[in-house]
Amino acid sequence: MDLLPTPLPGLRLLRPRRHGDDRGWFSETYNARDFAELGITSVFVQDNQSFSAEAGTVRGLHFQTPPQTQAKLVRCPAGAILDVAVDIRRGSPTFGHHFAVELSAENGLQLFLPPGFAHGLCTLAADTTVMYKVDAFYSPAHDTGFQWNDPDIAIPWPITADRAVLSPKDARLPRFREIETPFTYADG
Repeated sequence: MDLLPTPLPGLRLLRPRRHGDDRGWFSETYNARDFAELGITSVFVQDNQSFSAEAGTVRGLHFQTPPQTQAKLVRCPAGAILDVAVDIRRGSPTFGHHFAVELSAENGLQLFLPPGFAHGLCTLAADTTVMYKVDAFYSPAHDTGFQWNDPDIAIPWPITADRAVLSPKDARLPRFREIETPFTYADG
């Protein structure tokens, strides 16, 4: 497992090694011992999978509040996404900054987001599958977020608002400046 740099402290971009031959390749996408060596000690309790039929499907920006905060390990085994993390930890030197990376079946990259980051994605291809592990169960009472295209965050999404495919829930999320983040940089 290779650890690649990101500009946001605590956020980890991972490249699992692929072992190939004439049949294809094999990759170990998660190993608790290897992850612990990289400083990731989350105990994952739930696996989630989403399928998006259309390119331009946007999900997020989401996070769960205490006491049900979630760390996430995100990968894209079919298709491709622009995966985005936003630092929402008050006092962080990168508070309100984002990191965007393409995760795809082809590149095999994974993004680990500890609590204190909002997460969102946009599909870059039709028929895209996203899988992610979380270290706390989903809790509707703690599930929240903010607008995917908030101009204060200025994420360079590959889709315009009039073409984005959104859920009604995501379309109603507040602006970033309207949320009261429960996270502080000292927490991480």
